[in-house]
Amino acid sequence: MESRHPLDHPNRDSMLLASLALLASQISVNLGAAVAKNLFGVLGVEAITAFRVGFSALLLLAVFRPWRFPLTGRDVVNLLVYGAVMGMMNLLIYRAFERIPIGIAVAIEVSGPLLVALLSSRRPRDIGACALAGFGLYVLLPLNQLLPLNSGAAPLDPVGVAYAFGAAACWALYIVFGKRASRLRGGQAVAWGMLVASLFIVPIGVAHVDASVLTPAIVLVGLAIAVLSSAVPYSLEMVALRGLSQGLFGMLSSAAPAVSALAAMLILGERLSATQWLAIGCIVLASAGSAASARAP
Repeated sequence: MESRHPLDHPNRDSMLLASLALLASQISVNLGAAVAKNLFGVLGVEAITAFRVGFSALLLLAVFRPWRFPLTGRDVVNLLVYGAVMGMMNLLIYRAFERIPIGIAVAIEVSGPLLVALLSSRRPRDIGACALAGFGLYVLLPLNQLLPLNSGAAPLDPVGVAYAFGAAACWALYIVFGKRASRLRGGQAVAWGMLVASLFIVPIGVAHVDASVLTPAIVLVGLAIAVLSSAVPYSLEMVALRGLSQGLFGMLSSAAPAVSALAAMLILGERLSATQWLAIGCIVLASAGSAASARAP
């Protein structure tokens, strides 16, 4: 019989804590995103991403001090890929936020976790949940003007949509390699991963920023964005990845459009139509169904 790592089959006790950690992570990251979007016109997307990733790397390295524990060659490879896709995911989704509403961008980005969930599942119930979430995503996006529910919807910026799908691909890889890296101690994985991300994201931000706008107030807001958008959520996601299977993590992550749309509505005043909220409800219902299925014997 094939042997499996115990992390691939989390027990029921750990699932509740892991699910709560993932929910807290989504709330934190979307609040940070809404705050960040307010600064896009001041600093630019690249500079905001550099703030987020750079400050987060410093905070996580100071808190977890990952150098205290040795790494194997396999760990190094996993961390390099994990950090690289983490950095690209941050940059691409912020570029998408600049061009299309946050809730819509995150809904597109969720197609990455949905694909992971579908490929990881062998149960018809989970496949049905993925289909429901996929339908919700289809209705949510006004890409098909032939669909009656989408008639009259404003067209999306195609470049913004492309950035969001690029972030989706990075999110899928983030789940796969984050699951492998989550076997490391404490916050070792997320600290090293964020350092890898900062090594190429920060130089990009420095090349695009106007130093004259870097007032103390702007720097403090950048630090807050880093804490809300990266340091806190990625640490919580490491807890979630230890307690949830790869497929279940992907399905629960599909609730992100609802959280992001609420955050954007409260902070930025971005409002969605009744049809779009209905579509988000389908995605959230699919996530809940998958979680209930995972808890069944």
